[in-house]
Amino acid sequence: MAYRLASALRAGSCLLATSVLYACAGGPYAPYQPSSILSLQPPPPQPNPAAAPPAAPQSNLKVAFLAPETGPESDVGATLVNAAQLALAAPGSPMLDIRDTASTPEGAAAAATAAIAAGDQLIIGPLSSRETAAVAPIAAKANVPVLAFTNDSSQAAPGVWVLGSTPEEQFRRLLFAAHDDNRSHVSALLPQTPYGDEVVAALGQAATQAGFPTPNIVRYGDDFSSINQTVRDLADYADRRAPLDEKIREARAKRDAEGRKEAADLGKQPIPPPSFDVLVVGATGQELNEIESLLPYYDLTPDQVRFLGPSGWAYASGLGLPAIAGGWFAAPDPALRAQFVAAYSAKFAAAPPVIADVAYDAASLARVLAAAPGGVTPATITSQAGFAGVDGVFALQSDGHVKRGLAIFQVHSDGTPEMIQPSPQSLAAPGT
Repeated sequence: MAYRLASALRAGSCLLATSVLYACAGGPYAPYQPSSILSLQPPPPQPNPAAAPPAAPQSNLKVAFLAPETGPESDVGATLVNAAQLALAAPGSPMLDIRDTASTPEGAAAAATAAIAAGDQLIIGPLSSRETAAVAPIAAKANVPVLAFTNDSSQAAPGVWVLGSTPEEQFRRLLFAAHDDNRSHVSALLPQTPYGDEVVAALGQAATQAGFPTPNIVRYGDDFSSINQTVRDLADYADRRAPLDEKIREARAKRDAEGRKEAADLGKQPIPPPSFDVLVVGATGQELNEIESLLPYYDLTPDQVRFLGPSGWAYASGLGLPAIAGGWFAAPDPALRAQFVAAYSAKFAAAPPVIADVAYDAASLARVLAAAPGGVTPATITSQAGFAGVDGVFALQSDGHVKRGLAIFQVHSDGTPEMIQPSPQSLAAPGT
């Protein structure tokens, strides 16, 4: 699935590009606390990079950086390395020990083994879920923390942090916002895929945290027939329509002008709403188009239901999605990365793709840890004050999961997203 493949990260290189409309609606967020949240953002780019002062001495912390320098993901690997080197150009930064994973789990395992043998005290990377799974036991045996780039939350564990934006983070933010919107019951329409499995787990936790009853979750297969039947069953279309149809039949049975008029009037009435007022739709692209075409047919409409979806809805501009107009997804505010984009572009003469954000933040975090009293320890890594990264505030939890401040976007009928709630500036905000 896309959420596990590096190709999806590469495809997301223009997250919420110029089509985003920056609305100013906000939520009840706590104020930014620069004294407690450490900023990982780069300084503004120098007008003349050649005039920059020489680099300061490096710290004693040895950091392994596992990236695919060869293999099918080598272009992504080059971007990751660029972002990390930009982050560690600051004074007091540790030196990077860059190790090639060759875009494979076996290569990642070999790279981690070599890095640990060389005395590296922290591992940044690798890129994918499968590579992370291969590195984790090696790092755990040596008691070396791992800051992985994957967004597969199943890889999170004590000592292994998943830095990619996960379904867990996204749907926690969305369900808290839906609860504040006075919604009361959640259903979900999810694919029978590993990504769907992740969302099932995420929704169960998020619903409890946000104060919802246990969600009603249905799963569909990989063909249109399965999608159609699943949407129909979820909508409970037949039972919702049955009482109205019965009244229409009774009116027609009168066999007079009054009965015909009554039947016609009844035919214009909407059927009762479904038993839920929030529907999570775990689809993007063509699959989303197919589901979207079925929703109004089974009377699941935006005036009855708030649709919620994955951050991949950011790329729906131009698809035409009137049936989910007003739907929400959670993602970083793209305006937050402007300073990073400027610094990266000034150094490498190209704009960074979104995956570079994660590499920059991981390397910046290594710089912060190198300067912390005691160096790299569970306490310094999991500081609950958190960090202000390229994509907003975040904090690493002891179980390998991450709390992250995400903005909420609303989808217009043509698929264009508009930010309606900004990213929180504090980890005390609901849904982080």
